[in-house]
Amino acid sequence: MTRWREPQPIAVPASFGDLGLPPFIVQTLVRRGLTTIEAVRAFLSPGASPSTSFPGLETAIERIFLAIRNEQPVCVWGDFDVDGQTATALLVQTLNALGAKVHYYIPVRGRESHGVHIQSLAPLLDNGIRLLVTCDTGITAHEAVDYAQRRGVDVILTDHHDPGETLPRALTVINPKLLPPGHPLENLAGVGVAYKLAEGLLAAGQARLEPESLLDLTALGLVADVALLQGESRRLVQQGIGALRGTSRLGLKIMAEFANTNLESLTEETIGFIFAPRLNALGRLGDANPAVELLLTHDEVRARLLAAQIENLNAQRRLLTSQVLQAAEGQLKETPALLDEPVIILSYPNWPGGVVGIVASRLVDRYHRPVILLTEGEDGLLRGSARSIEGLNITEAIAASRDILLGFGGHPMAAGLSLERDKMTEFRRRLRQAVEAQLGQIIWEEPALQIDAWLGFNDLTFDLADALEKLAPFGAGNPPLALATRNLQLKSAIPIGKTKEHLRLVVEDEQGQTQSILWWGGAGEELPETGQRIDIAYSLRAGAFRGERQLTLQLLDYRLVEIPTIEVQPPAIEVIDWRKRAGQIPAEAQVFAEGEHRQKVGGVDRYHLKPASQLVVYTAPAGAAEWRAMLERTAPQKLYLIAFVPAEEKADAFLTRLGGLVKYAIHRRGGSASLQELSAACAQREDTVRLGLAWLEASGHLVMHEEDGSLHFSAGSGQTEPYLQRELYVAIKGLLAETAAYRAYFREADPEKLLKV
Repeated sequence: MTRWREPQPIAVPASFGDLGLPPFIVQTLVRRGLTTIEAVRAFLSPGASPSTSFPGLETAIERIFLAIRNEQPVCVWGDFDVDGQTATALLVQTLNALGAKVHYYIPVRGRESHGVHIQSLAPLLDNGIRLLVTCDTGITAHEAVDYAQRRGVDVILTDHHDPGETLPRALTVINPKLLPPGHPLENLAGVGVAYKLAEGLLAAGQARLEPESLLDLTALGLVADVALLQGESRRLVQQGIGALRGTSRLGLKIMAEFANTNLESLTEETIGFIFAPRLNALGRLGDANPAVELLLTHDEVRARLLAAQIENLNAQRRLLTSQVLQAAEGQLKETPALLDEPVIILSYPNWPGGVVGIVASRLVDRYHRPVILLTEGEDGLLRGSARSIEGLNITEAIAASRDILLGFGGHPMAAGLSLERDKMTEFRRRLRQAVEAQLGQIIWEEPALQIDAWLGFNDLTFDLADALEKLAPFGAGNPPLALATRNLQLKSAIPIGKTKEHLRLVVEDEQGQTQSILWWGGAGEELPETGQRIDIAYSLRAGAFRGERQLTLQLLDYRLVEIPTIEVQPPAIEVIDWRKRAGQIPAEAQVFAEGEHRQKVGGVDRYHLKPASQLVVYTAPAGAAEWRAMLERTAPQKLYLIAFVPAEEKADAFLTRLGGLVKYAIHRRGGSASLQELSAACAQREDTVRLGLAWLEASGHLVMHEEDGSLHFSAGSGQTEPYLQRELYVAIKGLLAETAAYRAYFREADPEKLLKV
């Protein structure tokens, strides 16, 4: 539960009155450490680029111009996240404008992972590359750099990840981690470093390209990488958001069109919620090289094809993320002691590696703890991602175990790692010590939310939103102001979004005024009961919808004003346990049966159950959520437990059967079916069937789209997406195993435990 901190009066210098901002905003600036008028003005309106630069930048510029003069082919080697994609596109565009012979390469995550790898580098050098320039990667690529040097190829490393004990023997290394503390460039992510290199190249050369035209890519990468918005990174994002609103990049325009997003009112939230997840999906579940093409292309047909591919991958990313998040939350619910550790560490045999970093970030937001999520491979190795909180350098903490790790790397807020399964206990112990060494003997308090002002709905105006906007962009190091309103009632909660993962809340104050509030990712979260009085904390922005300005409130948190003291106990259910020895099914009872059992006993599936005084559970339910929904739907007074378990299916058999059902729908039903029909026929959870359909689509067997709650199928082209297939297959194995485990539990558990869902 989050503790709210009340806004306390704070002394403000008299000169701050010249800022023309509401008093509570000025107090917030002081509370955040901006105690002089000069600091505030620099924060609100960052000036020109700082005169300081990176050591080694001039060496890089000279070598690149030598390559251009001698017509030596140059390769830009990037990384597959948005930071790496944008940095690659930025340098490729710059080098093309200067007349270089430039190629680019981004490793495929499912085949190579992060870094510069000799097996992929060698063919590039064989084809004539004479200069290698990395961006957002390479700081620990000792072997690859040595190999390139032996081949007579110079290497320029630009990166922002933490260096190891020694630096690779490159021609030059440009990395903000090598700068002294307090340097204005110290918070730049990979694309920020690439921008400073491009800025230097364009200043020294002649090209019809202005550095300002690259700011859209720079802001996109910095926000996506959650760079600390201070110093030069804040200036670049602030100016880059303006550039994005008027961008001429065809790929970004078409992505915005596909996402029904208005670029003219874009903010850093648009990057975080719309662009970054889509581009990251390409890198996590496929090949990120087309992302660079999308960011650079002037071909509308090609741009639309790539944007459509990204939309599809993003939909699969949401499915996989939801599955892993539910499983992770389930582990924490089963073992609450995991929340007592300095770092939440969870692992599972069948978590798709492409989304564990996303889920780790979600858990950090929810529990305000560092999180490491690991997937267990069949080779006995654990591989995964770490996400941190401000103030803890997670990569440094992980480095304390370097001698027992197979590999690791990252920066203060995020890292990747791998280790053998039998080293986990020792890794937990050392990580605990390393975190305590950084933060002291930690006593984790409940998370706190600083309320900046209590306001009524009448106070929420465009003038206020415009004043708040002067503090943007918001993000790491500069959170949005938390406004709050007291004593409200929830009137409605409507799911929104393509997959209904968000909520639009309508709340009413004591004067009868209503207000709409968005809750991003709120679907499935606990809501206050009807009539329950609540206080709500939210952020406020001004946006545009269909050409008209509107105020947008986004939920940060809510708390109950009063907690009901009367608990109404549900009526007791009489349970007749026939799991070991079945009796005669009463004729008047409603029978639940799915899969192969349904034809056998003529029962009804979970979706067609009706209120009934007697319920026979012939088939063991697919999961706890499905069982809970069945009880709520039927509200039985008498429950007969038979709980036969359907024949357990391995992933291949399940996919074959699901494929057969889809073929039947295509040939006999005009290509239409519902998710509910398929789930009942397979006797599996909806998530499992959705992932199965996504696997069939990634395998080229079918094309699927959803409309008005119905699925529509047609034959596929046969074109496969192997990396997405693999991630989906791993997730399907995990869900099938979870269902089998739950059914085994349901078959043996005490009836009283089964009713406590």
